[in-house]
Amino acid sequence: MGVPFEALLPYGIIIGLFGVTGVGLSTLKYYSNGRKNPRRGIDAWDQQSKLQHWLANLLLMERDLRLTGQRRGQTSNHAAPPGFAYSNPWKVCSDALRYPIDPAKYYQKR
Repeated sequence: MGVPFEALLPYGIIIGLFGVTGVGLSTLKYYSNGRKNPRRGIDAWDQQSKLQHWLANLLLMERDLRLTGQRRGQTSNHAAPPGFAYSNPWKVCSDALRYPIDPAKYYQKR
């Protein structure tokens, strides 16, 4: 005895929506990544230390963002643009690093 196709329609709809969701998420990741595929196949240098890898990746992606406007963007110019030296957050916040706020004075009642 066969199974009526009406019983299989909900399963087909569910599988179809899983497919649509997967395509939508991969498209979103593709466009948010600067129209580049996600990074795969990390080599041994990247796997040395997860914290070291995360920090290096963050700093390099921040540098790429300041140079090109995209986190995954790269440029072939041998010299940085004129405003690059002043967009460094460490140089902008150098006074805050030199003169840290004393928490006891900051949180006292006024």
